[in-house]
Amino acid sequence: MSEDIRLSAVLSDARRRFAEAGLETPDLDARILVADALGLDRAALFLREREPVDAATRALVDARIERRLAGEPVYRILGRRSFFDHEFRLSPATLEPRPDTEALVELCRAPIAERIEREGRCVLVDVGTGTGAIAVSLLALFPEAHAIATDISAEALETAAMNAREAGVGERFRPVLCDHLAGVEEPVGLIVSNPPYIPTAEIAALSREVRDHDPILALDGGADGLQSYRRIAKDSGRVLATDGEIALEIGAGQGADVENIFAAQGFELIRRASDLGGVERALLFRPVLGSAAANAPKSRDT
Repeated sequence: MSEDIRLSAVLSDARRRFAEAGLETPDLDARILVADALGLDRAALFLREREPVDAATRALVDARIERRLAGEPVYRILGRRSFFDHEFRLSPATLEPRPDTEALVELCRAPIAERIEREGRCVLVDVGTGTGAIAVSLLALFPEAHAIATDISAEALETAAMNAREAGVGERFRPVLCDHLAGVEEPVGLIVSNPPYIPTAEIAALSREVRDHDPILALDGGADGLQSYRRIAKDSGRVLATDGEIALEIGAGQGADVENIFAAQGFELIRRASDLGGVERALLFRPVLGSAAANAPKSRDT
């Protein structure tokens, strides 16, 4: 049928198809995809439901519906996702930034503010930066902060650097291609990371949206999900300032294990944060005075 149909009918059709396919949020998915196809926000989408939609736009919506029905996540289809105060471009090499991780950003605010008050600036390293969402959000909050962003994926670093430029913080964002902290060669006041923390054996049971579309390297935390925490705990003494801190996102129920890993390397847990669902999601550590971590030889400032 070539004639235009109302926006309400387009929305209804998308919602019905998603519901019949058993998607968890058919109405939300339909509204996000249709609103973006028309260049509208959600309020405008509601106000214009009686307006016609031309054939070209309907074809775009239909193509997006088919991608969603095939298991592609909504924000992968859009190619971007909002996080904190910005939108972040996605690529196949990056995780989608998710609301749970905003708890980690909030946990970092106090230590960064305190260091800036003491020293006038704060250098942080975001380990496994992905889209750069954590580092970029913190740089936007603190003009006196500078970030080193590490990742093992050159494609992820290109995406992160683009996001940093678009957020207006590109001059204070330095991408470094390396594994964990291996390429960091200067003392930093804060180490922050949302590392891979899914046990290898559990990845096959993840939803197809995650399993088939998020990069496995950014999900797989090794046999027990704790591999990256061990690497960060072991290597951080080399680059962390004596009075520096480490902020980490964790998986549900991993708090005690991560705390033990860092305690064994001379760090004490000083603060916890939960996500909006009330799940413990982020931990903040600092070196215990007199410990090996506090006294480790530091990288030279460059």
